[in-house]
Amino acid sequence: MIYWALIFLIVAIVAGVLGFSGIAGAATNIAWILFVVGIVLALIFLVTGRGPKV
Repeated sequence: MIYWALIFLIVAIVAGVLGFSGIAGAATNIAWILFVVGIVLALIFLVTGRGPKV
């Protein structure tokens, strides 16, 4: 999730620099949502003890 949030953030920055404010705003909102969902899932997995099997 965090990976995709960073991808959308980069898209938003590039679109903003090029003057596409609508696309930049949409990409920023998507990046923010993915970031929050990723952090929430990470915290849930941390609390419940679920993680990668080593």
